[in-house]
Amino acid sequence: MTKRILLFGATGETGSHVLDQALDRGLEVRASERDFPEGFRDHARLEKREANVLDPLDTDLFDGVDCVISAIGLPRDPQTIMNPPPLYTESAVNMVSAMRKAGVKRLVVISAAFADPDASVPMWFRAATRPLDRIFRQMGEMERVLRVCDDIQWTAVRPGWLLSRSHTGDFEVSTQDLPGGKLRTRRADLAQFMLDCALDGKHVRECPFIARKENIALETPPALVEELWPF
Repeated sequence: MTKRILLFGATGETGSHVLDQALDRGLEVRASERDFPEGFRDHARLEKREANVLDPLDTDLFDGVDCVISAIGLPRDPQTIMNPPPLYTESAVNMVSAMRKAGVKRLVVISAAFADPDASVPMWFRAATRPLDRIFRQMGEMERVLRVCDDIQWTAVRPGWLLSRSHTGDFEVSTQDLPGGKLRTRRADLAQFMLDCALDGKHVRECPFIARKENIALETPPALVEELWPF
């Protein structure tokens, strides 16, 4: 029987990779967004449902799914950075509440390596991303929400500095810290790992780090400034 996943954030930079890879694996996908862009893709195994994760979620959204994947994220515009909405914490509470009612147990969400204040991150990176601390702290709070959900088989994946490059599959994973000497995580690799966790029961009730060694030119302060602060 074909497995069905409920995917939040399917139109985002990482979620679109999750969607593509899930369909490539022959899965059925119920994608949920507050609003879908006009002309968003159609597929025989794709069902589109509108919902706002900041509001209580209808139980029927979760009916018939085997697992839930959340690839939601916040934009990096100045207003959001200064006063981020409680997207990660509130969505976790609302998803878990609806999952309990629907009898769904498996949940995989995106957090960040930088939600862990003890992660081995270069000082220059910490300094350059300090404006994002409110968002990273909220991700840490989301993890704390999940840690007390003993009835949910959750995984909070902690990628490094995200990178839009092609899928490799040769990433490294650690449950303790960012894999040594590695800072970046390709979104397509992150998508693969999230699907693997959701479908194969990997890293249940853990916060695994995932990263890959990239060309040095992609791991420098100028690259960070160009990617994070283009405006």
